Amino acid sequence: MTPDDVAGFFAHRSELNLDDYIELDFDFECAGDPREAAAHLCSEQSTAQWRRIGFDEDFRPRFAAKVLELSAEPRPSGFSMPVECAARGEVHACRVTIAHPHGNFGAKIPNLLSAVCGEGVFFSPGIPLIRLQDIRFPDAYLAAFDGPRFGIAGLRERLQAFDRPIFFGVIKPNIGLPPQPFAELGYQSWSGGLDIAKDDEMLADVEWCPLAERAALLGDACRRASAETGVPKIYLANITDEVDRLTELHDVAVANGAGALLVNAMPVGLSAVRMLRKHATVPLMAHFPFIAAFSRLANYGIHSRVMTRLQRLAGFDVVIMPGFGPRMMTPEHEVLDCIRACLEPMGPIKPCLPVPGGSDSAATLENVYRKVGSADFGFVPGRGVFGHPMGPAAGAASIRQAWDAIAAGIPVADHAAGHPELAAALQAFGGR
Repeated sequence: MTPDDVAGFFAHRSELNLDDYIELDFDFECAGDPREAAAHLCSEQSTAQWRRIGFDEDFRPRFAAKVLELSAEPRPSGFSMPVECAARGEVHACRVTIAHPHGNFGAKIPNLLSAVCGEGVFFSPGIPLIRLQDIRFPDAYLAAFDGPRFGIAGLRERLQAFDRPIFFGVIKPNIGLPPQPFAELGYQSWSGGLDIAKDDEMLADVEWCPLAERAALLGDACRRASAETGVPKIYLANITDEVDRLTELHDVAVANGAGALLVNAMPVGLSAVRMLRKHATVPLMAHFPFIAAFSRLANYGIHSRVMTRLQRLAGFDVVIMPGFGPRMMTPEHEVLDCIRACLEPMGPIKPCLPVPGGSDSAATLENVYRKVGSADFGFVPGRGVFGHPMGPAAGAASIRQAWDAIAAGIPVADHAAGHPELAAALQAFGGR
């Protein structure tokens, strides 16, 4: 690129109608001139070649992504990690904010992803290491999406669960049980105080535990537990499958008693989720398989909050995400970024419930609550309920007892003195 070519990919905010652009934050490491690298990044994800040979035209005013902000710091030691076939030259670590005209792809998630997470970004000349850190949408773009049907408020209303976290539990053992004992475990957990008992993300419609039979038995157990406790309960059924089966499995699960549906967002695809959202009559809840493959490295890939925003945009009412602590290998600040991406204002799109999870129990509830900073989250133990030494009902009760202590300002350990279920949970899981 010539200096004039490079300048054509830079703009001030005051020069653009920002309603026509999404904003993207990237961190990247480049070899050579950072301004030229940033211009290539804009070009490759939008116009690429911006004129035909022999024609007096310039596609950049209409189609080009534009650099709004750029900072660069030299890296005398070279790239932060070795990359074969990387460009040679002086290395800089850069941070850039880009405005990308959403008219290039419209309100279509596959086309959006192709532009901002595709070939043009990850094969941009001179940039072997790059991470998409955040994405922001103008209200004009968001208006074309439905987002969550129920959101946090709708889910709370269904459960009659206000001013506290929503208590989930992953029925364990997670995949090997036939429907009858699986349903019994769910019943016990609801009786002990869980709001939602759920399938594991790997248990879908399988021969040893068919969805129709499982949903019928869990649906019946859920209704019995609701009647006996006087509190609404939900069975969360996993319908992850081929795209052309999603609406069929929705109908099967809901007709047989599922009150919400789990979908593995990235394996199925966000466009499939958006399609399902138009059909669904119950809340949709996302699980996070495959997301770590994009987000684990701090200097390459896609920050998981981008995926969180997109899951909310596609229509999920709940987003289950890697939570706090070493089990999930996700930095605390990244977990908090994802929680905020569920809750913060997003034009007309409703907030969705964040569920940070990973090896949780009554022993970790207070820590999660303090870190989140509000009660607008879901808490999703697995073994913390279903591996409780006194059984699932006691495991669920221990979670509710821990919350009672937190809400009353009583140390959880002190509250355990009069509550054997909580005491057993702290003894069994407190060292984790």
